Amino acid sequence: MINKKIVIVGSILFVTAIILGAFGAHALKDTLTSEKLQSFEVGVRYQFFISLILLLFGFLADKIPFSLRTFFIFQLSGILLFSGSIYLLSIEQLLVINLKFLGPVTPLGGLLIIIGWIIFIIRLIRIN
Repeated sequence: MINKKIVIVGSILFVTAIILGAFGAHALKDTLTSEKLQSFEVGVRYQFFISLILLLFGFLADKIPFSLRTFFIFQLSGILLFSGSIYLLSIEQLLVINLKFLGPVTPLGGLLIIIGWIIFIIRLIRIN
């Protein structure tokens, strides 16, 4: 049985990554510095990774012998903070708003993603 919630969220993250990637490649390429555009692309790339993992795990949920709830929460909150802060910091000049306070949010999002994976690995190790 698939985990419908995880598959839906993974699908939403996937399609928004496609949209944001296209937006960055076309609409932002002439307005952002190459450094800001590269940062934006990092956010898109990581969002793709997480969305694909969520899709895979959501479809294989019945094969995983423990709940994916904690892993899902950490991955979702982590990618929203990680990629979301990168997107906003990348287009900060276009928004004409000082968003420097978001700087520490990016590594916090990355840390949540890592913690989610550590929890997943520990649960795998504990399987009899």
